[in-house]
Amino acid sequence: MGKFSRKIYALYVQNFIFGVEDSLVSTIGLISGVAVTGAPRSTVVVTGTILIFVEAFSMGIGSLLSEHTAEEYRKKGNTPFGDAKSAGVVMFFSYFIAGFVPLSPYIFLQPMEAFWISIAFSLIALFTLGLVSGKIFKISMIRKAFEVFLLGGMGVVVGVVVGFIVQNYLI
Repeated sequence: MGKFSRKIYALYVQNFIFGVEDSLVSTIGLISGVAVTGAPRSTVVVTGTILIFVEAFSMGIGSLLSEHTAEEYRKKGNTPFGDAKSAGVVMFFSYFIAGFVPLSPYIFLQPMEAFWISIAFSLIALFTLGLVSGKIFKISMIRKAFEVFLLGGMGVVVGVVVGFIVQNYLI
């Protein structure tokens, strides 16, 4: 693989991993936090769906703009969007698709039934993402899997704690 194609490959893989990880953590953090407040299933599903659509778009545009700006900085001038467009598309779809992993149990089950299943799905997906990224980058797959699992799993804790605090002290 040549230097140019390695750079593009790395850009796409970076956006894929970032999109999936951020989607899993953001979505599970939010919907778990909303679920622990005792919100009805419809509220959890609507909230999660809106989050996924808005954040996928935001992350895709953010990737496009940041990659394009970095390219202009490197080249010291205006450049076409080029590979930044593809990176933004990778970010959008990776975020969008991954967001439905934690949301899916809430579509079919009541919030307190879906709560632990959603968390389990998300943690398994984070662990799998770590395994895949370790394999792609030829580093310890198990170490990378636990790294992504533990760091991403903190988002679940944050969402649940904030939901509990809001429910018990602010509402």
